[in-house]
Amino acid sequence: MKPYREALALPGLRSLLLVAILARVPLTATGITLTFYVVQDLGRGYGAAGLVGAAITVGAAIGAPLLGRLVDRRGLRPVLVLTVVVEAIFWSTAPVLSYALLLPAAFLAGLLALPIFSVIRQSIAALVPLEKRRPAYALDSMSVELSFMIGPALATVGVTTISARLTLYLVGAGIVVSGAVLWLLNPPVRSASEATSGPQPRLARRQWLTSRMIAVFAVSAAATLVLGGSDVAIIAALRENDDTAFTGVVLAVWAVASLVGGFAYGAARRSFSPVALIGVLGLLTIPVGLGGSHWWLLALALIPAGVLCAPTLASTSDAVSRLAPASVRGEAMGLHGSAVTLGMAVGAPLAGAVIDASSPLWGFAVIGAIGALVTLAVLPIELRHRRADAAALITAGTDKDTRQPLTHASA
Repeated sequence: MKPYREALALPGLRSLLLVAILARVPLTATGITLTFYVVQDLGRGYGAAGLVGAAITVGAAIGAPLLGRLVDRRGLRPVLVLTVVVEAIFWSTAPVLSYALLLPAAFLAGLLALPIFSVIRQSIAALVPLEKRRPAYALDSMSVELSFMIGPALATVGVTTISARLTLYLVGAGIVVSGAVLWLLNPPVRSASEATSGPQPRLARRQWLTSRMIAVFAVSAAATLVLGGSDVAIIAALRENDDTAFTGVVLAVWAVASLVGGFAYGAARRSFSPVALIGVLGLLTIPVGLGGSHWWLLALALIPAGVLCAPTLASTSDAVSRLAPASVRGEAMGLHGSAVTLGMAVGAPLAGAVIDASSPLWGFAVIGAIGALVTLAVLPIELRHRRADAAALITAGTDKDTRQPLTHASA
């Protein structure tokens, strides 16, 4: 518990994480609410609803690094004003738009969506020293897990007890209020030392978008691809055995395992490479489908992979915060958010296509294998940089040793 106590004792982190949980709940409710609205109120199919979700996803993937770059250059509050206004316009008009207008509006709303996820991670890097970021990002990852447990559930309750149209208004109001609260909180996007060091020279993208950074983005995308694909495969496995009544229980077991893993990761005494974590996550996901014959076997089979979910995502956020210079951290976190979004967007339909062509067992196997293959693809990059880091440490130690006698001689 000591790492968490030390992290939470830092000024501003408690309030930031609290706002993060509250702000992410309505954001995690958008997908299911829009799906119900398009199907029930507009009378369209699930394919049409999926296109609306895809429009928001593509827009968000494009917009996240652009908004992050704007935060780097103009500060947080102007970006929050812009995105909150756009969110207010979209969610107040979406329930009265025709499907033909809703589709392009969803893309624009995604393009200028409230950048809660990337801003929170950027602010953690500003508030927390390097040596304490691992537990801080673990807490952030666990808060994301909680939001995804609460948001869709609340949306389902709203849609089934009130209406999809009214729930859209409520979700939009929640997002706008969240943006306003974040504007009032105005968390720093650079640490005190970074902020007082004066204007930083503008870095060309090639100076910081290194092969190692790209490898972290690839791991981030692979992690959410595995998670998004697993989500679909779980539902398919339960439907195949007429166990859909236990969907909530199985998903809850998976989520709790992720929370436990995230807590253990943050409390551990050593860091773990995101490359290693995605490799193990992928390998543990491959055999999950073998437990698909009974809902309780599936729940048990999900636990080992579930334990790795939150740690893998937390480790990627931590890695980006360490690799990105302060002057471009917003854009880097935006690209990280794009990778996470694209991975989730690809994982679900990919698993669905595999399941349609074969069975849920192969859905788990294919997405798990992709996670493991990404590990093999980026492992040479990781090993090369580790060797370079080790050589740099040896060189620094040698230089220190050779300087020591000179210091004593001069004294």
